[in-house]
Amino acid sequence: MAAITLNILKPSVNNLTVRIFVRAAKLDFEEQDVWGKTTSPEYLEKYPAHLTPMIEEEGLPRGTLGESCAIMAYLCNKHGLEQFYPTDPGKRAMVDNAMFYLIGTFYPLLARATYPTLSFGQYAGEVATAPDADDGMKAKAAKDAEAALAEPLDVFRTFFLDGKPFIGGDSPSIADIRLSATLEFLNAIDYDLPAWAREFMGAMESSLGEAYSEPAADVRGYIASVKP
Repeated sequence: MAAITLNILKPSVNNLTVRIFVRAAKLDFEEQDVWGKTTSPEYLEKYPAHLTPMIEEEGLPRGTLGESCAIMAYLCNKHGLEQFYPTDPGKRAMVDNAMFYLIGTFYPLLARATYPTLSFGQYAGEVATAPDADDGMKAKAAKDAEAALAEPLDVFRTFFLDGKPFIGGDSPSIADIRLSATLEFLNAIDYDLPAWAREFMGAMESSLGEAYSEPAADVRGYIASVKP
C-alpha cells in the first residue's frame, strides 16, 4: 500500500497541481478518482469540506489534508524537499506570496472567466448562480473577468519571476507548479497568453517532463471535449 492516497478529480486545475507535484517529487502515492463521490458519507467522514485534492496519510492530525498549496507545503516539509520549497525564510516567503496571490487574487478571476465553459459549478453569489441572471449577464461577467486577468497575471512576470526562469529561481518551486497548472485552464477560453507566460509553461513542462505531461493530458483532454 502506498504511503499517500491522493483523492482527485482529473479535470481540475487544483488537482493537476498536486498530481504534477507528487510525480515530480517522486513520492510514494496512489491516486483515487473520486468523481461523483465527494459528497458520499464515507468521503464526508474523512473530509467534511468535500473538496479535492485531498490526501490521506498516517501521521496527519485528522488523517487527511486538503488544499493544493497546503498539501505541497506539508509534503515538502515532511520529506525535506528543499528544491521545491526553500527553507531560507526570504525565498520561502516569496514562494508563499506567489501562491497566496494566485489563490486570493488571480484564481477568482480565472474561475469566473473559465468555469462556464468548463461546466464547473460557480461559487455562491456569482452572477452565474443568480436565478434572475440571463445568459447575456452571465456572458458579460465572464468576459469582464477575462479582461481583468491581464493585470494580476503580469505581476508574476514583473515581481515574482523578475527575470528568473522560475519563481523558485533556476528550478521550479511549488508556486511555479501551481501557476503553470492554473494557466492550463485558460486554454478553455483561448486566452491570448503573453509570450512570457507561454515560454514559462513550456519551460515548466520541459523541466518536469512526464511528471507534468502525463497528468496535464487529462486536463487538456477535458478542455478539448468541452470547448465550443
